[in-house]
Amino acid sequence: MTAISQRSQRTAYLLLALTALFWSGNFVLARAMHASVAPLTLSFARWGIALLLLLPFGALPAWRQRALWLPHWRRLLCLGLLGVSGFNSLVYWGLQYTAATNGVLLNSFIPILIVLFGALFFGMRIGGRQVLAVAVSFVGVLLIVAHGDWQRLAALDINRGDAVLFLAMVAWALYTLLLKTLPAELDRIGLLTVQVAIGLAGIAPFFAAELYSGRSTPLNAATLATFAYVGTLPSVAAYYFYNLGVSRVGAARAGMFIHLMPMFGALLSMLFLGEQLHGYHLAGISLILGGVFLATRAPQH
Repeated sequence: MTAISQRSQRTAYLLLALTALFWSGNFVLARAMHASVAPLTLSFARWGIALLLLLPFGALPAWRQRALWLPHWRRLLCLGLLGVSGFNSLVYWGLQYTAATNGVLLNSFIPILIVLFGALFFGMRIGGRQVLAVAVSFVGVLLIVAHGDWQRLAALDINRGDAVLFLAMVAWALYTLLLKTLPAELDRIGLLTVQVAIGLAGIAPFFAAELYSGRSTPLNAATLATFAYVGTLPSVAAYYFYNLGVSRVGAARAGMFIHLMPMFGALLSMLFLGEQLHGYHLAGISLILGGVFLATRAPQH
C-alpha cells in the first residue's frame, strides 16, 4: 500500500469517527426533544436546511456530472429514499416511543446487517477477522447498554418504537451497500446534493400529512437550535464524511464505525447530562475500539 493510500485511509477513519460523533448527538437530541418536535417535522426541517446549505456547492458539480449519475438514477432514487427519507424519519418516529438505550442497541445491529446482507445479496466476501471485529465491538455495545449487568438485557422493553428503529437500521445497511456500487469518480458533494433533494421530496408528503393531522411544533429557541444542529453536522458533514469513507475503505469497514456511537453517547451524556462514567463504560469502550481496530486491519474486500 502506498503512502498516499495509507494517508487516504487514515483520513477516512478520522472522518468516519467524526460521523459517529455527530450522529450520536443527533440521537441524543432527537430523544431529548421528542415531546416538543414532531418526527416528520424534524426530518423535513433537517433536510430542508441541509439542501439549502448544499446547493451552492453541490448543484453545479451534480449538473456537470449528470452523464455519470443519470445512468444510475434508479440506484440514486433508492439511496435518497433509504438513507435520507427512510432512515431518518423512521429513527425520529421510533424515538417517540422507545428509550434511548433501546435505540443505541438497535443502532448497533447496522454493522452486523451490512455484513449479513453484503454476503447474501451483494457478493461481498467477509473474512474471519471481520466477523471477529463485529463480534468484539458488539459485545462492547451490549456491555454499555447492560450497565455491566447482563440480566438488564432481558429487562429491556421491546415496543413498536423498537420495531420502527429496526426497520431504520435495515434501510441504512442497504444504503451503505448500494453506496459502494456507485462510480468512484462522482463528486461526493454533488452526489449528496442529489440524494438530499430526492430524500426531501420523499419526506414532503408525510410531513404534510403530519401537519394535516394537527401535530404541530412550537418555534422557540430550543426547537430552532435543534433544527440548526440536525441540519448541519449530522446531515451535511456526517453524510459527506460517511459517503467518502465508504468509497475509500468499503461498506463493511465503514459500517464498523457505527459501533462508536454508544461510546460517544455515553461520553456526551457524561459531559452534557451530568451522568457518571463507570467501569462498564470503560470496558465497553475498550471492546468497541478493539473491534474497530481489528476491522481496520482486516483485508479490504
